[in-house]
Amino acid sequence: MSQPPVTPPLPAPGPERTAVLRRACAAGAAAARADLEALVRVPSVSARAFDQAHVAASAEAVAALLRAAGAPRVRVRTAEAVVDGVARRSAPAVLAHRPAPPGRPTVLLYAHHDVQPPGPEEAWTTPAFEPVERDGRLYGRGTADDKAGVIAHVAALRTLLPLWGEDDGVGVTVFVEGEEEVGSPTFAAFLAEHRAELAADVIVVADSANWRVGVPAITTTLRGLVDCEVSVSVLEHPVHSGVNGGPVLDALTCLSRLVATLHDEAGDVAVRGLLHGSAGDVDLTEERYRAEAGVLDGVRLAGTGTVADRLWAKPALSVIGVDATPVDLASNTLVPSARAKLSLRLAPGQDPGEAMTALRRHLLAHAPLGARVEVAEGERGSAFAADTASPAHAVARAALEEAFGAPVVEAGMGGSIPFIADLAAEHPGAAILVTGVEDPASRAHGPDESLHLADFERACLGEVLLLDGMAAVPATVTGAAGGAAGGAAGR
Repeated sequence: MSQPPVTPPLPAPGPERTAVLRRACAAGAAAARADLEALVRVPSVSARAFDQAHVAASAEAVAALLRAAGAPRVRVRTAEAVVDGVARRSAPAVLAHRPAPPGRPTVLLYAHHDVQPPGPEEAWTTPAFEPVERDGRLYGRGTADDKAGVIAHVAALRTLLPLWGEDDGVGVTVFVEGEEEVGSPTFAAFLAEHRAELAADVIVVADSANWRVGVPAITTTLRGLVDCEVSVSVLEHPVHSGVNGGPVLDALTCLSRLVATLHDEAGDVAVRGLLHGSAGDVDLTEERYRAEAGVLDGVRLAGTGTVADRLWAKPALSVIGVDATPVDLASNTLVPSARAKLSLRLAPGQDPGEAMTALRRHLLAHAPLGARVEVAEGERGSAFAADTASPAHAVARAALEEAFGAPVVEAGMGGSIPFIADLAAEHPGAAILVTGVEDPASRAHGPDESLHLADFERACLGEVLLLDGMAAVPATVTGAAGGAAGGAAGR
């Protein structure tokens, strides 16, 4: 009877070990790309208007990939939660766990397998859920956000588990959720229900972006978020705009006047009581920002301070939706009521509850001409600021610099990932690393979302080196994580 091949033990930490890991990762690059393309073909849109059977199928596909990579204790899990006063089950998440060798830390690898809606079909150059390579980039919904993050975890385990053996490496828990793109409404409940299984010394969140193609980044700050719907009413019902126009301003005009009070003449947010910070000395020019954001020629940038300050460390308030009479359906009547959805991004350190109170107070105090203003509060999410002096960050910097051949940029991010605050609250002793595979051209959430394939390979290698290097990080919860996972496997 033939025996399976014996994998020689890895060399001690150093250049020879790095070379072995680099070769092993390169050997799995084609499989990683094939896995990513297969996962992108599953239209796992978590928005409730879409078929949630695809989200379930995506979870099962991720579980199968982890099992094939050799990850032990793989299972699909849900949790019971109350959302907007209604009890519901969470979208399926995937958990896997490799117990830590004695004295070694446990690393939690996070990503999400759900995606944004594709939007209008005609806005895509090629079908959203059929991955296509063009000019070194892979196009398709989820290629970058965040199925590449999922596959980076899979590829790292496929590379490392055969090489580590039982007594080498670190403990690894994989957590791939299925509702990040709808705000992770059951995330806190999931963490609470599966707290012991998710205990970790280091948490790697693969859902951010690099500085640019070929230059890795570690995200050090994320803005918080509150949103609301503001309604303005002036009439009990529509009336003739000629017979009655003049003494009463229509509701849409009043809403516009109210929205105009939210910013000062320079374009800074004018809501009192919000924090304003500084992003520090970061090389982010106006020219680069304009090019990456697609700002039209002649449009001046809003606000004061550096571009990095305005993106990462100061509040930003946007109107992201308006309900009023569509132009094609308009008649000569005064609009009695109008509604807008406001999205307010918060500087790190800002309490979301205090920010919501400040925004509500401003809106009510600036009601135009006594118009009736009502505010319906929406989502709240906390900001994040990393401890960049942690040993885990030092390991991550070294790993990414080795993989990319370029220095790591530590940078803020203007977006919000509110669940990171939940992770930090549930596991206050864990170091949190926010990394990713996107770049400024990825167009996450938009048409023609794409992934730079060479950077994807570099990111996979970076995660391999990161996980292998984490053996040097002090372990604090390894026993709890390992024991809990063992008990959970039979549930």
